[in-house]
Amino acid sequence: MSEQETTVRDPASTLRRSTLVMLAFWLVLAGVLWAGFSWWEQRQRAAIQPYTQSGGELVIPRSKNGHFYVDGEVNHYPVRFMVDTGASGVSITSAAARAAGLPKGTPTRVNTANGERKGWVVRDVPVKAGPLVVNDARVIVGMSSDDPDEGLLGQSFLRQFDVQMGADKMTLRPR
Repeated sequence: MSEQETTVRDPASTLRRSTLVMLAFWLVLAGVLWAGFSWWEQRQRAAIQPYTQSGGELVIPRSKNGHFYVDGEVNHYPVRFMVDTGASGVSITSAAARAAGLPKGTPTRVNTANGERKGWVVRDVPVKAGPLVVNDARVIVGMSSDDPDEGLLGQSFLRQFDVQMGADKMTLRPR
């Protein structure tokens, strides 16, 4: 009689192996999804970046939320501006003003969408949006924001330029 080899598999060993294979599958899938979403987010972010055209004009694409955003500086401190054509001045948070080394300024009351609040007006501040610079802008300190490095780019800056708004972009042209 010949003996046949019979392999008896341990059910616990098979279960462990199956679990490890499933875990590896889900980890690889999660990694691929993460890489794909990161790539997509970078493409979307690049698609809405402001750019400069010949003649020094700044073109700011409309973001998905309908606003216009541009990176800039207040007194050489980096700030992410939301362009607000209805705001009288450039507005930043107290934290950004401290980081930018701005003096306290003149006390004022500011009317916002959330009501009246205290603030300070600082005059003759260099403000930059993209490549465009105004060296004597009026900056209002005291804006509230979840991100201390966000600000509003208002008329004390914008009135120095020709502003043209289209359906999907805003263009600022030097005068």
